[in-house]
Amino acid sequence: MTATRFVAMPTSDAEHLWNGGRDAYDRQPETMVSDGDGNPCRHCLKNIDEGEELLVFAYRPFQELQPYAETGPIFLHKQPCRRYTAEEVQPPMLTMSPDFIVRGYSANDRIIYGTGAVTDFDRIPAYAETLLARGDIAYVHVRSARNNCFQCRIEKAKAPILEETSALA
Repeated sequence: MTATRFVAMPTSDAEHLWNGGRDAYDRQPETMVSDGDGNPCRHCLKNIDEGEELLVFAYRPFQELQPYAETGPIFLHKQPCRRYTAEEVQPPMLTMSPDFIVRGYSANDRIIYGTGAVTDFDRIPAYAETLLARGDIAYVHVRSARNNCFQCRIEKAKAPILEETSALA
């Protein structure tokens, strides 16, 4: 069994937008008001409550432009929020839909063909573990099964740092 962690959008990406930065299409994010249903923030991985302002913008969760660097619309709280930290726990926003696309990517950010599957929300951790156990898969994306929007990334859990002990102790 491969231990996994759910990874939110990097805080540096969120801060860039909160501080007036432009999105993946070099445009200013749009401000909307949440209707309370289906507006998940990709930084805190919680739904944005009804009446709260949010940013909607084009996001590319890849460092480099290349054919597999998918870009699409996502949401972010307009006011800064705390990044999701309970990485070993499936984020609450992944219960807002019955299913999601779960897909594996290589270390050079290419889709691994044949790995994408519409997956029931309660099966996401198990399917991600299966994918991450493969040597050719570096990480997994969770995407909307309806719109293909990026939700979060799943990676192998980092090994805990063990204190060194002296062999002479």
